[in-house]
Amino acid sequence: MNDFIEKRDFYRMVVNGEIRYRIDGEGPVSSGRVVNLSNSGLLMTTDREIAPGTTLTLAILPGHSITPPLLADASVIRCDSSGGDRYNIACTIDRILAESDTGPDLLEGVSSTSA
Repeated sequence: MNDFIEKRDFYRMVVNGEIRYRIDGEGPVSSGRVVNLSNSGLLMTTDREIAPGTTLTLAILPGHSITPPLLADASVIRCDSSGGDRYNIACTIDRILAESDTGPDLLEGVSSTSA
């Protein structure tokens, strides 16, 4: 018998998409992969260790041009090594953003869906 009780408020959706992010207070945009996504958070992998408490501006890219990127401010709550030079970064989504709130470099090279 399975005694597991789901304690999450929202289910996680498995996602395998590109994510771009900027650490607040730093200039360059970095990239990684989204592992899963829920209403209030996400798990991503990247080649960079990011300390809990760090705030990020991020763009989750859907992989096709009919859906716009998800733009948000997020806070890192956990960073674990996943072997080699990869890290699993768990974040809470603090605020959904408009494209005008992110700066042009976060979406550089991504075709816009707005007309």
